[in-house]
Amino acid sequence: MTIQTQIQPTAAETALLEAFGGALGQLPGDAAITTQRSTLVQGIKTLGLPTRRREAWHYTDLRSLLRTVPAQTFATTPGVAEPLVAGSTVLAVVNGEATARSAIAGASVKTYAESLRDGSALKGLALRHADDAVARVNGGFVTDGYAVNFPEGYQGAAPVEFQFIQGGGFVNTRLPVHFGAGAKATVIERHLAGGDAASLVSHVSDITLGAGSDIIWIIQQQQGGADQHLGQIRVKFGRDAKLTLYVLNAGGKLVRQDIFVDVDGEGSAFTLRGINLLGGQTHTDVTMSLGHNVADTTSTEIIRNVVFDQARGVFQGQIRVAPDAQKTDAKMSCNTLLLSDEAEFSAKPELEIFADDVQCGHGATVADISDTHLFYLKSRGISEPKARALLVQAFVQEIVEELEDEALVEALKGVIGDWLDTHVG
Repeated sequence: MTIQTQIQPTAAETALLEAFGGALGQLPGDAAITTQRSTLVQGIKTLGLPTRRREAWHYTDLRSLLRTVPAQTFATTPGVAEPLVAGSTVLAVVNGEATARSAIAGASVKTYAESLRDGSALKGLALRHADDAVARVNGGFVTDGYAVNFPEGYQGAAPVEFQFIQGGGFVNTRLPVHFGAGAKATVIERHLAGGDAASLVSHVSDITLGAGSDIIWIIQQQQGGADQHLGQIRVKFGRDAKLTLYVLNAGGKLVRQDIFVDVDGEGSAFTLRGINLLGGQTHTDVTMSLGHNVADTTSTEIIRNVVFDQARGVFQGQIRVAPDAQKTDAKMSCNTLLLSDEAEFSAKPELEIFADDVQCGHGATVADISDTHLFYLKSRGISEPKARALLVQAFVQEIVEELEDEALVEALKGVIGDWLDTHVG
């Protein structure tokens, strides 16, 4: 079945519309979910995918960059990976389907497909704004994932790891997670390729933080060299809640990671640390919209980028301080090592401040490796490739070492080190 568009469609738009027409009867969901899916896909039909004329996509013309949509079939069925941190509880979604439901001690878990079938997922399928292409594609096609509730007072002794693995194809997953008041946990969200076949992946995580909760959330995106990854994380804060979010991009051909944060609880604190490791001809875009909506809240965002070859990176970071958000303390920085004449990085930090008693600032830097630092290491018998690798490693690992969990720090250092071994030598 082919659905005609009201604009001249690209090949990717045509493939999305045809895929929806062919899959609608098989996608899980009650009548209301099915109607919402149709409404979301209608936006692709009438508006097309976003172009650089839409501000949120100015540096990532998705209509041009998203050229193909793989069939909803899989070249392989990969197995579950070893956990990033030994001893973690692992829940996996393989080729868009949750594996047998795993238990998280003290928490409740159900598959997202169940939430679609019973209609409880409906509210979460709403768009953040008209140009929310990630949620539009995901909501139209999402098949599975997990819905998790960590109860009040939950104390996680070991990390909980959600693995999203695909062996090629078109995959759409979801992860809504609620943390009750006073909960403390470490969650690792991993996106991994299970083979060499090309894939298009969309994923949305929805996090709700209860009063006084204290959460570490790690996103490790390590798709294959031909993969396209559209990711989004949405966060809502309760009073005195704390979230430390790490985003590590170390793969993928075309990557877009949206970060939407609503700081709605007084006394809450948001920390973002991002690492983008970009090589080859990859295009990676991290776009954040952070709203400080109430008084006495804090946030700090540090993004570190390493760009080789013909890679292109983007960071768009917007901080909005509402009129009632007095005594907001918000700071954002984006630092880039540009290690090739053909590489590019675009940084667009923004502040919109409507309160008068605040401390806010932002900054961005772009540089190459310091010749002085390189000479210092070479003068001590270290080869130039090794010296360059050490300096790059120090640049990104500095923010990883802020974490207090030694096992998690070492695991992330391992991912970074493996990537640098490939690209630096």
